[in-house]
Amino acid sequence: MSLKKTLLSLCAVFVVFQANAQETDASASTLKANFRRVGLELSSTNITHAREYRNSPVTQLSTDSQTVVKGVFDFMLEYDREDLQWNNGVYAEYGETKVKPVDQPTEKNENADKILLSSDYAHKLYEFDGIKFGPMATVEYQTEFTANAGAPRTKVLRGKAGMKLFDGQIVKDLYIAAVGEYDMTYDPHVSKSAAEFGWRMEGSPRDGVQYSTDGYFRRYLSYNHYVGTDLIYDLNANARMDVQVNATLTFGPYVSYRYARSRAAGVSGSNLTIGVAFTYKDLFNLK
Repeated sequence: MSLKKTLLSLCAVFVVFQANAQETDASASTLKANFRRVGLELSSTNITHAREYRNSPVTQLSTDSQTVVKGVFDFMLEYDREDLQWNNGVYAEYGETKVKPVDQPTEKNENADKILLSSDYAHKLYEFDGIKFGPMATVEYQTEFTANAGAPRTKVLRGKAGMKLFDGQIVKDLYIAAVGEYDMTYDPHVSKSAAEFGWRMEGSPRDGVQYSTDGYFRRYLSYNHYVGTDLIYDLNANARMDVQVNATLTFGPYVSYRYARSRAAGVSGSNLTIGVAFTYKDLFNLK
């Protein structure tokens, strides 16, 4: 079966789920606007007279000046009912690293660039200990603000279907799914299939402090064309601690890790980032 047919099938499953859901009583439904995270991550190192200290054993005096800035916007429109959850959202992040080598012009590099539009549906079949379990269907479109140097702009249509644990006190999402991708980044376009495991969990050990983690591992299984930069596997994991400053603002450390391997590369690539973030979070009841 072609990927286009697979994506159409996923959309059909999504419509059937929704049609069945509409047959039940919607009196207990809720609609919420959830600003999960609107954050700014910033670090800056300003070095003066580095040229005079270029032979110094004190690295802090001879290194390059640099500034790292990253913004994150994670918004979700959440529709909940006793037997289902339907989330529609947008996730965007953009980051830059500016480095000023001694006696050299400033260099600028992107360290993050992603836009993800998503519609995610989960239907409850069972519930135990407050955690719901059932089938899920997701449609995503991923792109970016600007093309990376030497590469075209990312454009990927993605569909997922699988089973999910969701809506618990700690376990917000825990799923395993089959994935179909239609990658329009290169010409000719590439159809891919994959298996994916993902999670999103939150916990609060005490008032004013929250721990959270989210991420996914995706293993690609087939491609209809060869593109060397296509990934074989992709691990993306994040963890944060948010300390509440007031009703909507938090402050705390975070760590993110990316580990992946492309079809053409002989080794895997990784990115480990540790920092501190200022974050806005809020939740509005619309219904």
